[in-house]
Amino acid sequence: MSPAIVIGILVPFIGTVLGSSCVFLMKREISEQMTRVLAGFAAGVMIAASIWSLLQPAMDESAALGRFAFVPAVAGFWVGILFLLVLDHVIPHEHNEEAEGPQTNFGHNTLMTLAVTLHNIPEGMAVGVVFAGWLTGTSSLSLAAAMALSLGIAIQNFPEGAIISMPLHSRGVGKGRSFAAGALSGIVEPIGAAITVLAANVIAPLLPYLLSFAAGAMVYVVIDELVPEMNCGRHSDLGIIAFAAGFTIMMALDVALG
Repeated sequence: MSPAIVIGILVPFIGTVLGSSCVFLMKREISEQMTRVLAGFAAGVMIAASIWSLLQPAMDESAALGRFAFVPAVAGFWVGILFLLVLDHVIPHEHNEEAEGPQTNFGHNTLMTLAVTLHNIPEGMAVGVVFAGWLTGTSSLSLAAAMALSLGIAIQNFPEGAIISMPLHSRGVGKGRSFAAGALSGIVEPIGAAITVLAANVIAPLLPYLLSFAAGAMVYVVIDELVPEMNCGRHSDLGIIAFAAGFTIMMALDVALG
């Protein structure tokens, strides 16, 4: 595995670690307004990445199908949605401060960490699929475009890391343990990305489907988790503005570096 790919698959995890480290600067409970901003920004980045880094390349890869070039993208997108839907039902986690999935004796903090970990899976797959496409030469995606996606996910992982570590500390968990929980919630991303890259030659023929699969899974996360968070409490435009900022930054990154 080349150094460029190793760096690329580690960058998103570094974003999570940096976000989780915000807990060491925390002096009070994370505010509702800040939660809206962080969730909105992350949602904007993920939607833009799903469109320009995943769905559009998936259709470009299927150009030989002519007017039916959208078929692999639609199929993969729906499989991604259904895949996350199934995981939501079979893995215990917390959603909107309520336990979901199979009943367990896990505590509140564990369930919250599992929720973020669950939703990091598609992001790791997205990075891995894009780098795998570049590595095999079967994709029109360049190394710069793959790095742009990796950087974009790292940017949105920063608020995600903060969203898990800071509330944990506000509930009485020590700063060290809160940081560790936030950072480790993102470990599935480099692991998933590395496995995908190592299987690059096997997945090459399925690249359009896998790109759109990752997009569907990411969109599911945005709708299921981030949109409710950015609109929690009294009406506010903060979440919408943060969403627009995240969307714009990711769009600019993808277009400029692609």
